Amino acid sequence: MADSIPFDWLRPDWPAPAQVRALCTTRSGGVSAPPFDSFNLGRLVGDRPEAVQANWAALHTALGVAGQPVRPVYLRQVHGTVVLSLDAETPDGLEADACMTQARGVACTVMAADCLPVLFTNRAGTRVAAAHAGWRGLAAGVLEQTLRCFAAGTHDDKAQTAIKIAAQESADEVIAWLGPCIGPQAFEVGPEVRDAFCAQNPQAARHFRPHGSAGKLLADLAALARQRLRDRGVTALYGNDSSGAWCTVGNPSRFFSHRRDTPMFGSSGRMAACIWIGA
Repeated sequence: MADSIPFDWLRPDWPAPAQVRALCTTRSGGVSAPPFDSFNLGRLVGDRPEAVQANWAALHTALGVAGQPVRPVYLRQVHGTVVLSLDAETPDGLEADACMTQARGVACTVMAADCLPVLFTNRAGTRVAAAHAGWRGLAAGVLEQTLRCFAAGTHDDKAQTAIKIAAQESADEVIAWLGPCIGPQAFEVGPEVRDAFCAQNPQAARHFRPHGSAGKLLADLAALARQRLRDRGVTALYGNDSSGAWCTVGNPSRFFSHRRDTPMFGSSGRMAACIWIGA
């Protein structure tokens, strides 16, 4: 990867094929002023547009390998389950919460500031994907839909076909990396969140614990994602293990956090998780 990558950006420690490249940005390396200091990639959070544009340009440069440009594709995320198939002609700003590609020169990119970014590759390194999983998208099935489309090599518009031919790529061939997100010591939710997950799998209850009064709970978002991936046969899971080092709320000098920052500043910056096929 390019030498322009700041030292504390996350580079997945996983057994991905050599041609598969991935990273997750942090707050370091950009030009945004407080409270968006300094590598904010959020275009609609109140940061100066020229600063955000400069940060996206720096990300574009960082993804380039050996002089080969790689474009991170910007998605307009809505906490849904739509999966886009990307190529060199895909425009920025399409509405989706996950994407996949088999093309070189484009990076599957999702942004987050408490929600969970999940990156995927197959063991052959011929296909990559990224998904944005807040609790709503996770409960709605964004990871499952990403796996269906990833396995079939097609996008959400052909979901039924994807389901039928998903066996083309066994779950054993999928490797997943979970990035930073709000941790289980900070993610306070109401009982309706637990109910949404337990309605699909009663075993999800173990990832919630009582907290405070009024029936509030603490939820382990990363553990819920790991459970759902394992339920679909994906066992090669790396990255976020629900420990404090991965918590966006608990590491203010490294990570943006919507839940932590918005009450104080009215908004929060955004980080990006990117995966692409290199040379």
